[in-house]
Amino acid sequence: MESLKVALLQLLPGKTQDENLEKGKKACKAAKQMGADIALFPEMWNVGYWIPEDIDVLKSNAITLESDFIQAFRQLAKELQMAIGITFLEAYEPLPRNSLCLFDRCGTQKLLYAKVHTCDFGEECRLTPGDDFVVTDLDTGHGTVSVGAMICYDREFPESARILMLKGAEIILVPNACPMELNRISQLRARAFENMVGIATVNYPKGQPDCNGHSTAFDGIAYAPEDDSSRDMLIIEAGEREGIYMADFPMEAIRAYRKREAHGNAYRRPQKYKILLSEEKNEPFIRSDYRK
Repeated sequence: MESLKVALLQLLPGKTQDENLEKGKKACKAAKQMGADIALFPEMWNVGYWIPEDIDVLKSNAITLESDFIQAFRQLAKELQMAIGITFLEAYEPLPRNSLCLFDRCGTQKLLYAKVHTCDFGEECRLTPGDDFVVTDLDTGHGTVSVGAMICYDREFPESARILMLKGAEIILVPNACPMELNRISQLRARAFENMVGIATVNYPKGQPDCNGHSTAFDGIAYAPEDDSSRDMLIIEAGEREGIYMADFPMEAIRAYRKREAHGNAYRRPQKYKILLSEEKNEPFIRSDYRK
């Protein structure tokens, strides 16, 4: 498998779910024309990342995997012969979840991931956190790639990408909805570097409240045999404007790099990391709104 092409759908949402459905379908068709293997939406696309204070309103906007909205993208993936990563406010008890569903090119559900690190210091305190990180083998039609997912704030915890790498992920998909500035982009660069994985992040463009575009992709290859020094792992960084941005991951080169270099799981010593399992919290990290 020479490459994997991920279309970053840096789109402005409409005012209704129906508008987002039609705009999303149109964007996926355009991504297919551009040669995409996967089309990826920004965070909670069905509602344009809207989390109202009224719990009844919040729940009324949540949808299931069996909803017409999600099933339309399942059918579209099959029609286009292209994987689609559709994001949504998922109906769940006691509160909805912030979720990503990945359909393969045959319309088969390959992955359902709910955001583990919800922003409990903000409006995501009204959501149910996910339970685990998941990885799946995705058949693209010209090769198979191991794909994992994390969402937005998950990137700020090294454990998220590390677990995905340990579970076999070669590429991590990251729907997003926040201002992507130097430090947040640097976090993604670090996750790619330390785990030797490709990372594809798609954000909402400028015009969506608290968002500014700058969707990115990193291939995780910090050193090439022919170079004397480290190389830039950045494949693409979008600007602020709405658009479809293609990230072309060199899978053969990524796999060769992972076999020879010193990061990832090559030299870890997990027997020394027992403190990572401790749930004890001390100052200055005590937060009254923290949820287990």
